[in-house]
Amino acid sequence: MTTATKEPLVRIEGLHKFYGQHHVLRGIDLEVNQGEVSVVIGPSGSGKSTMLRCVNLLETISAGRISVGGNLIGYREVNGRLHDLKTKQIAAQRREIGMVFQRFNLFPHKTALYNVMEAPVQVKGQSRDSARKRAMELLDRVGLADHSGHYPSQLSGGQQQRVAIARALAMDPQLMLFDEPTSALDPELVGDVLEVMKDLAKSGITMIVVTHEIGFAREVGDRLTFMDAGVVVETGDPREILVNPQHPRTKEFLSRVL
Repeated sequence: MTTATKEPLVRIEGLHKFYGQHHVLRGIDLEVNQGEVSVVIGPSGSGKSTMLRCVNLLETISAGRISVGGNLIGYREVNGRLHDLKTKQIAAQRREIGMVFQRFNLFPHKTALYNVMEAPVQVKGQSRDSARKRAMELLDRVGLADHSGHYPSQLSGGQQQRVAIARALAMDPQLMLFDEPTSALDPELVGDVLEVMKDLAKSGITMIVVTHEIGFAREVGDRLTFMDAGVVVETGDPREILVNPQHPRTKEFLSRVL
């Protein structure tokens, strides 16, 4: 476990999200310290993925604010009023936040190596030689160096997800978001992906992980947050919540999934 710093790397305050009349997020407050693994659990439709997408600017927020590394996400504040950032400024912020989705979203016509190289070359302007070297290091880190020339169709779901993790890491983000990264995998492929995530946690990368993998939360998580119906119901040490949840709704949920 990593010693927490005084200023959280991620601060979510009063986050609301509407889709028309549908109130998906109802005032979310959440803090994640530098180097922390923050695990978010809850039933389908509780708003977990929507919250992650707001952090990564894939969704606009309806109210509240999100800060990463002390910088307001998506907005700038002038005299107490929030103003939308320009598209280029939002793109720059998004580069600092890596995201791994349920579906792997790899380029089907590019090899694993080129999938990992693409963003550093096109977005960051790295030389192809430098990006290739870094991509091979990352593929080796996720156990796929010998699959660098394979196309996504030649890889299992678990291998594709590990390439997706390497691709996110290639941008050297200060924060990694995982949106149920194992939910689309066959059960026997889940373990390899979780092992890569455990290795990342040990290296001190700050992570917010939405998952149904309770064992991962227990073993790796520094903080566990249970969400339901768009609100944070309970948050705290994973070992304590999983053994002795305080809120009746948390107890009910865990009794069904454990």
